[in-house]
Amino acid sequence: MQKPILFLENADIYQRDNLVLSKVNLTIQKGAFYYLIGKTGSGKSSLMKTLYGDLKLRRGMGQIVDFDLKKIKEKEIPFLRRKIGIVFQDFKLLSDRTVFENLEFVLKATGWKDKGLIKEKINEVLDKVGMQTKYFKKTFELSGGEQQRVAIARALLNDPELILADEPTGNLDPKTSLEVMALLNQIHQSGKTILMATHDYQLIVKFKQKTIKCEAGELFEVAQKTAV
Repeated sequence: MQKPILFLENADIYQRDNLVLSKVNLTIQKGAFYYLIGKTGSGKSSLMKTLYGDLKLRRGMGQIVDFDLKKIKEKEIPFLRRKIGIVFQDFKLLSDRTVFENLEFVLKATGWKDKGLIKEKINEVLDKVGMQTKYFKKTFELSGGEQQRVAIARALLNDPELILADEPTGNLDPKTSLEVMALLNQIHQSGKTILMATHDYQLIVKFKQKTIKCEAGELFEVAQKTAV
């Protein structure tokens, strides 16, 4: 049996000192796509932050891309984040730099040195998200949908084993949301594992995937019919 890419057992998820989700059990295998749903304040973001090392896992067991979330040290977190791609609702791009410079910054920060290889990698991920002709633009000149495409390209730079997308369509209009979702779907079909927190039921209905829900301090899988 293949080792899961993400595994939580009896994990308690805290936001500061508040217990927001208790005894979470979750196993995600390589190549899966899960939606994470739940009302605001139900613990979705805290769960995501625990997975990428922003919040500490205090109780229970947790492993993600071969890192132990209970034992991970501060200095190991950058290495964890090289193996996962993170896409945020508010893009988190550097607005004073071009698209190319945003991506170059990440590669250099994660140890890439060869200029030729950096350029090649940036062209490759921009091509995947349909943004190769906009590489010279400052990110503030782009539309919301274009910025999110660049953010997805950034998440793909180090060929991550898992993509965590936290409300990636939260700031986008319905048409752009569908375009971004179609792109994530395409990335999933190329073999990537995705966990996506979302409020957008239109997407869940249109692009059917497994769905897990945060509610009343618990996390559970929901059948597709009742997901909405």
